[in-house]
Amino acid sequence: MEFKDYYKILGVEPDADLKAIKTAYRKLARKYHPDVSEDKDAEKKFKDVAEAYAALKDPEKRAEYDELRKYGQHGQRFEPPPGWHAQHGGEAHDFSEFFESIFGERGFGGFGAGSPGHGRSSYRETKFSFRGQDIETELPIFLEETLSDEKKTISFQLPHYDKDGHRLADVKKTLQVKIPKGVKEGERIRLKGQGGPGLGDGPNGDLYLHIRLVPHPLFDVEGHNLTITVPVAPWEAILGTRVEVPTLSGKLNLTIPPNSQTGKRLRIKGKGLALRDGSFGDLYAVLKIVVPETTDADTRAEWEKLAKATSFNPRKDWSKA
Repeated sequence: MEFKDYYKILGVEPDADLKAIKTAYRKLARKYHPDVSEDKDAEKKFKDVAEAYAALKDPEKRAEYDELRKYGQHGQRFEPPPGWHAQHGGEAHDFSEFFESIFGERGFGGFGAGSPGHGRSSYRETKFSFRGQDIETELPIFLEETLSDEKKTISFQLPHYDKDGHRLADVKKTLQVKIPKGVKEGERIRLKGQGGPGLGDGPNGDLYLHIRLVPHPLFDVEGHNLTITVPVAPWEAILGTRVEVPTLSGKLNLTIPPNSQTGKRLRIKGKGLALRDGSFGDLYAVLKIVVPETTDADTRAEWEKLAKATSFNPRKDWSKA
């Protein structure tokens, strides 16, 4: 199998902290989202980015990967070192063979060693009936898409068997799926009978969609609420002003009260994410005072006059410590 350098995929250094990894993931996930990217390999790159983030955001997985990374090079054939074996079990979410070989594989739909295609007797000889394999896949959703019922086209791989129950090459299946308004991060949606085909008289398995909210360049998610950082100039914070603030459904004017501080949270009611009952969360504007990167001589002189004229001491509380 092919070795994947997850740091190279995300474009970060091996010693990058979690914040840098998350920032890189957010940028690339949006860049390669198949719904908006014109890159012919967007779907593959999107999955690679999600897989890299899944491995590096978890300290235990990252430590295990870092140890294994000593033995591989990106894009080259990879063989684990002698005596090494995966320590993790549980589900995989449509990740590559390389990821699953490190962190554990999903079970094979309940088919054991004596099941069709695994070495004992064929379906035709024993008349076995097996329920089809459940399929689990992640479904990326833009925040804007959670505000109303949306239909999305999804594609996924299904196992395929011959008449004797021997597994053949997987087949691609495409569905139009209606995403209910108000879905949230981590929600699991079941589509009955849309999974792997049953054997004999066995029913089809189910398809499970794991909702993953695509990181937004402006908004952070807090439950059904959103936060946005609003930069303000020092004079805007002191004097108060009105600024235009983006929301998921358009722009609005927000009043900044006089003498506002960095970190002040202003609530914008009903401009967060949708809830299933038809209501909406709130948007919180978090103020951040910023200063110009450069200052000309005249402006600097005005600031010096202000500094001399005011008795304000931003560190007065230190004397109480």
